[in-house]
Amino acid sequence: MNERPLTKTLLTKPCCEDDAPGNVNAGDPRVALVGNPNVGKSTLFNMLTGARQRIGNWPGKTVSVAQGTWRSPHGDITLIDLPGTYSLLPGSPDEALTRDLLVDRGMDGRPDLVVITVDAANLARNLYLLAQVMETGVPLVVALTMVDIAKSRGIRIDAGRLAELVGAPVVPVVPRRGEGVDELGRVIGEALAAPRRPAVPVLGADLEAALESVTAEVPGEAAARYPARWLSIALLAGEPVPGVPEETTAAARALGTALNTDDDLDDPELLIAEQRYAWVHEVIADVVTRNSAGHATWSDRVDRVLTSRWVGPPIFLGVMWAVFVLTTTVAEPLMTGLQGLFDGPVATGAGRLLDAMGAGDAIRGLVMNGLVSGVGQVLSFVPLMAIMFVLLSVLEDSGYLARAAFVVDRLMRLIGLPGRAFLPLIVGFGCNVPALAGTRILSDRRHRLLTGLLIPFVTCSARLTVYVLVATAFFGSAAGTVVFAMYVLSIALVIGMGLVLRGTLFRGMAEEPLVLDLPPYRLPAVRVIGAQTWLKLQAFLKTASGIIVATVTLVWLFSSIPFGGQGSFGRTPIEHSVFGAASHAVAPAFAPAGFGDWHASAALITGFVAKEAVVSTMAQTYSMGEPADGNEPGGLGAALRATIEQTSNGHPIPAVLAFLVFLLAYTPCMTTVAAQRAEIGGRLTLFGIGMQLTLAWLLAVAVFQIGSLFL
Repeated sequence: MNERPLTKTLLTKPCCEDDAPGNVNAGDPRVALVGNPNVGKSTLFNMLTGARQRIGNWPGKTVSVAQGTWRSPHGDITLIDLPGTYSLLPGSPDEALTRDLLVDRGMDGRPDLVVITVDAANLARNLYLLAQVMETGVPLVVALTMVDIAKSRGIRIDAGRLAELVGAPVVPVVPRRGEGVDELGRVIGEALAAPRRPAVPVLGADLEAALESVTAEVPGEAAARYPARWLSIALLAGEPVPGVPEETTAAARALGTALNTDDDLDDPELLIAEQRYAWVHEVIADVVTRNSAGHATWSDRVDRVLTSRWVGPPIFLGVMWAVFVLTTTVAEPLMTGLQGLFDGPVATGAGRLLDAMGAGDAIRGLVMNGLVSGVGQVLSFVPLMAIMFVLLSVLEDSGYLARAAFVVDRLMRLIGLPGRAFLPLIVGFGCNVPALAGTRILSDRRHRLLTGLLIPFVTCSARLTVYVLVATAFFGSAAGTVVFAMYVLSIALVIGMGLVLRGTLFRGMAEEPLVLDLPPYRLPAVRVIGAQTWLKLQAFLKTASGIIVATVTLVWLFSSIPFGGQGSFGRTPIEHSVFGAASHAVAPAFAPAGFGDWHASAALITGFVAKEAVVSTMAQTYSMGEPADGNEPGGLGAALRATIEQTSNGHPIPAVLAFLVFLLAYTPCMTTVAAQRAEIGGRLTLFGIGMQLTLAWLLAVAVFQIGSLFL
C-alpha cells in the first residue's frame, strides 16, 4: 500500500469529550484482554487467574469466552480473555463479539477497561489493532509482551514515548516469568480508579474533515449507543451499523469514495486502512530502535526445518508418535496400581459396608458390579489423561503447535478449508464439543459447516481410554504405536471425508489464506502447564463422573429387568436381561467385522451416549456375567481377548483392529451431537450421524475381512 505522509507532531489527538466513560463499579470491575493471536494474551490471563477461571458462551451469543478472577492488590477483578483477533472489522462470530463489546454501549457485560497485549518483537503487526481499539475510545492499558524476545533480537521499545503517543499507560511484561505483572496490576488499579480515554490516531486532514461531517449527520440514538469516532469511521467505510438509516450510511460512503485520489484505492475502507498503517509506521519510527543488522536468528533457522514442505510433516508425525508411546509407557504402572486399588481394598471395603448395612442383592449388584467396577476402571485412566494433557500443553506452550498449523495448511487446502480450520480440529483431540465451538473463528459459513461435519472424526481423549485398554490387552508393549496409528487414521478420515464432501455438498467453496503469527520458541512454564493440565483434567473428571454414574445406573437397571420370563428383578443373568437382549439383537450386525458379541455391542451402545462409558460398560457386563474373570486384576482384558478369539474364528488381531476403527469413526457422544446441532443445524447433524455410522461399519468390515486374509 502507498503511504500518505503524516507529521510526527500530530500522530494522535485527544478523544472527544462526549465519549467520557461512566463510573466504574468498584465492587466488580471487569477488565478485557484483547490482542492478536499468539502474543501472550492467554498466557497473561492464565498467569493472573490461575485455576480461578471458567469457559462458557457469552450471554446471548454463541461465542465461547474464558473468564476468571484476578486477586489483584486492588481487590478481585473479573478478567475476560476475548478471542484473538487481527482487526475489529469482524470476519467471524469471535471477532464480532470483540468488536461489539468495545463499541456497543447497550451490550451487557461490557468491560470497564481494556488491556491490549502488544508483541514488542512484532510491533508493526500489532499496532494496527491498537489503532482500532484507540478509535473506540474505551479506557485502555497496553501490556507490552515478548520484551525478552525483542531484546534478544536487538529491538528496544521506548515504552514511555509509546505511552505518550497512545495516550494510555504502557507496561512491559513477560507473563511466563511473572515479570512486570505487579507493575501492570498497579497501573490497572489506577486506570480503573480514574479512567480516561486514549488518544486517537490522526488519519490525515482530508479524512479528519470527512469524519467531522459524518459525525454531524449521525442520529442521536446511534450517537448515544456507539463511540462517535468509531461510528463515523465505520459509516465512512460503508459498514452498516444498527440504528443508522440506510440513507445516512450511503451518504457517508459516497463521501468516503469521493476522497479517493489514487486509482488503486477505489474503496474508502482501503483509504482508512492506508492511513492507519501510515500512523503505525510513524509510531514505529518514533519508538523503535534496532541494534542488530536483522540477521536470521536460530528460531528462523529451526523454522526452516520444522515448517518445511518435505521435512515438516514427518517431524510432526514423529513428535506425535513419541507423545503417545511416552504416555502409554509411563502411565501403565500407575494405571495398574490404581486398578489394583479398586479391585482390592476399595471393593473389599465396599462389600463389608454393604454387608453391615444389610443391603439386598439388587443394591449390592449396583454398587459392586456397577459403580465400583465401572468407575474404578475409568478412574484408573486418570494418570494416562494427566500425562497426555501435560505433553500436549508442553507442545503448545513451547510454540510448536503453531508450527504444526503451517505444516498441515497444505492438507487443509486439499479439502477446501483454510489453515485456520486446523485450530478447532486440534482442539478436537481433547474434546469434540469445544472444537465445534471453535469453528466460529472461521469467517466463511460453508467453511464452518464443513469443519463441523469433520470434527467428529477427530479422535477425542474419551476414546483414548478405550484405545489404551484394548491395545494393551492385545498388543502389549506395542500399545503406544497402535494408539498412535489410531490418531493417524483419524487424520486420514478427516482428509478423506473432506475430499468427498468438498466434491459433493461443498463444491465451489472460496479459499482463504492462512494468517497466523508464529510465537517464539520458549521453555514451557511449569506453572502454566500445571494450571492448564489441572483445568483439562478437572473438566474431564467432571464430565466423565456424571456420565459414568448415570450410564452405570441405567445399565444396572436394564440389566436387572428380566427378559423372556427368566429370573426376577435383580436376580437375572445380564445376558437374559432387557439390556442383554438389546445387545444380543445388535450383535449380529458386527459379525462381518469379527466382533459380533453382545459384550462388544453393549459397550458400543452406551458409547453412543458417551465414550467415557465404554470401559465402564465392559467392566459391568463382564463383572456381572463372568464374575471369576471380572474380579481378577487385569481380568477385563483377558475376558475381552477370549471373546474376540471366539467371535473372530481365530483372527483376533484384525477383529480387534476393526473394533477400534469402528470406535473411532462412529458418533462420538450425544453431547457432540447437541453441539453439532447448535453449530451446523439439525439436518446436517442427522446427515453427519448417518455418515459416521455407515462409514464406521464399512471400514470395520473391510479391516476384518481383508486383515483376516493376511493376519
